[in-house]
Amino acid sequence: MKSKAVVFYAPEQLELREVELRELGPDDVLIETHWTSISAGTEKMLFQGKLPPMQMTSYPVIPGYETVGKIIQKGEHVPDSALGSFVYVSGSLGYIGVNAAWGGSSALIVSPFHKTICVDSIRDVSLGLALPLGATALHAVDLAEVSRKKVLVLGQGAVGLLVVELAKHFGAELVIATDLNAERLAQSSASIRVHIDQQSANEHALIDALSGMLCDTVIDCTGSMKAIEQSLAHLTMNAKVVLAGFYQRIDLPYHMAFMKELTFIAAKQWRLGDLERVRDLIARDKINVKKIFTHQSSAFNGIQDAYQTAFNDPTCLKMVLNWKED
Repeated sequence: MKSKAVVFYAPEQLELREVELRELGPDDVLIETHWTSISAGTEKMLFQGKLPPMQMTSYPVIPGYETVGKIIQKGEHVPDSALGSFVYVSGSLGYIGVNAAWGGSSALIVSPFHKTICVDSIRDVSLGLALPLGATALHAVDLAEVSRKKVLVLGQGAVGLLVVELAKHFGAELVIATDLNAERLAQSSASIRVHIDQQSANEHALIDALSGMLCDTVIDCTGSMKAIEQSLAHLTMNAKVVLAGFYQRIDLPYHMAFMKELTFIAAKQWRLGDLERVRDLIARDKINVKKIFTHQSSAFNGIQDAYQTAFNDPTCLKMVLNWKED
């Protein structure tokens, strides 16, 4: 069986290529992809050749772990009711002759049924694309224990925006958000939004906005040690610092952590069940995930431009590829 798929075949080189799929097993389903979205973090590092070397990241490789499509075939052990369902799937290893990291950017996907999540309960099933980032944000919010707390969220990219939504939903007393980009910040539902002007190196913007108020926890979604360092002065004693970005190294002044007895927590993606929790919150209109999908392109026309926009345009939070329209 053949499928069209996005293939990174060398650092910073990609194309839409025909690939071969393995045969369905008794516990597998065949998914007809309708939408995928591009990760401007992990996928960008894969594209640039900056991920740790291992078999799955070796070129040629099919990227993608944000896919929503319809089940069109099933193995004998899969219930008949699965046919026709829209599902989220985090990729696939069902290819021959090409690696998958994580293999979601393909017109057809072979996946074990148990690795899919039905999104039929969401009014707009395409919003199932938000499940992985939503679950990442949810895990960070869970670790921060935000109920009745003053929460400072650093960065209003896609994950940061969802962290704000979830912190408010789970009873944070006050949510403050910062970002370098005014357009991203404008999308935030935080009670206090602080624009950090990188050009003027205004390190007093947060000081002015908080007016001496201290926060109980900070959730970093920037991956920036400088941003985290500047936030520490605005934390209470025994506050938590949740690291929800990706970091090459942790390099922070110890004296602030020492004086305030801060707790640092590294958030690793999500826990079992978090994807379903986010799906149910979206289905019940408890959080707004639609705003993170700022750009859209056909998967078959303009694919090069779509990836360049996703990776390099600061106004692009998430690029959606439509696999059913040219």
